[in-house]
Amino acid sequence: MKAQLNGQVNGQALRERWAALTRCVCDGARLMVGQGNYDTYVAHIRKTHPDQEPMTPTEFFRERQNARFGVGGRGGFRCC
Repeated sequence: MKAQLNGQVNGQALRERWAALTRCVCDGARLMVGQGNYDTYVAHIRKTHPDQEPMTPTEFFRERQNARFGVGGRGGFRCC
């Protein structure tokens, strides 16, 4: 994909690159606060554990929150 075509900016290519960068930054920010990407999780479960049903988005969010804050004695980050 080229962002420039004959010295002129190709708007579609720039939009695609901007969207990819935005996704990457958002995914990184989610990981920094302990929230993984649900779509990536579902793809992983379906590929490596086809016999298991993936969690719902709500279950996934709660599981990630619990892992982050150490609910149930699982470690995690505690500020107090």
